[in-house]
Amino acid sequence: MSRIYHFFSISIMIFFLVTSFPNINHAQGNSTSELKKAFFRPLQIPYPKDNLYSKAKEDLGKLLFFDPRISGSNVTSCATCHNPSLSWGDSLAKGVGHGHLPLGRRSPTVLNLAWTERLFWDGRAASLEEQALGPIQSEAEMNMVIDNLPKKLLAITGYPELFKKAFPGELVTNQLVAKAIATFERTLISEPSPFDGWVSGNERAISNNAKKGFAIFNGKAKCVTCHSGWNFTDGSFHDIGMPDADLGRGKFLPKLISMQHAFKTPTLRDVARRSPYMHDGSERTLQDVIAFYDQGGKAAREGKSEDIHPLNLTSKEKTDLEEFLKSLTSDPKPFQVPILPN
Repeated sequence: MSRIYHFFSISIMIFFLVTSFPNINHAQGNSTSELKKAFFRPLQIPYPKDNLYSKAKEDLGKLLFFDPRISGSNVTSCATCHNPSLSWGDSLAKGVGHGHLPLGRRSPTVLNLAWTERLFWDGRAASLEEQALGPIQSEAEMNMVIDNLPKKLLAITGYPELFKKAFPGELVTNQLVAKAIATFERTLISEPSPFDGWVSGNERAISNNAKKGFAIFNGKAKCVTCHSGWNFTDGSFHDIGMPDADLGRGKFLPKLISMQHAFKTPTLRDVARRSPYMHDGSERTLQDVIAFYDQGGKAAREGKSEDIHPLNLTSKEKTDLEEFLKSLTSDPKPFQVPILPN
């Protein structure tokens, strides 16, 4: 539980500091309480009632996450595309799947997914448990015959006992594999960033340019419309004017014009460490992303979000906005990759 207790202690410290500095104001004049409500980090990790946290589940899920033997080829693990050294992504424009073939979209970070209701760029999974099994059984990704997975894991010395500790009295099933991986993934939380220090009352935590960028983020650029809350995402789906043919959420909601070419709003936490950007990795730098939104996207469609339009930002405003986005990036703690059972 040490990871969770550390998260709680940091959150409680921020709560104390926020409530101790009554003169901090939102970039647009909102009260301290409104600022805290919008950007204060949560005090605890939410777990579903049918998959409550236990250290045994987290430990098992961590092993499974890094074990390439849950793939059909025995060479691809969840961590192949979600590397802790790369802010839990892979730094590629498009993910790489089974047979080292390119996938259709960029690998998103798995940070802060405990607060996400729908998973994948297109929202096709309703929970982390459902999401966990998706890439494993996908022929294009990990290519595992899913019905064979429990037997395969039970044949590996060490896993039977680990499953007994995590799920006492239960038969090993794919659902238990999913629950363990999901439990581990919910513990993956971005560390407090300089922005959090500023919100908590340390005026020196970010530069004056970043503070101006915060005002632009909430004002002229209206980034906060979609990138809202402490995790800087509304968890929803929008057509932002990407020029590719990928329908995104529209594949599952074909009758909704607004969902055609709509993709999930990604978190902006640790954004400076997660290039390239967009669902297809087409924007190489944060400057490119800002330029994309400044021009109002690159494609005109009936269902494109009405919030996507030319912003007419000045060069200085673009620079300040980039400085603010950089302030959302934390200094990650070293992560110890587990030794797998054999």
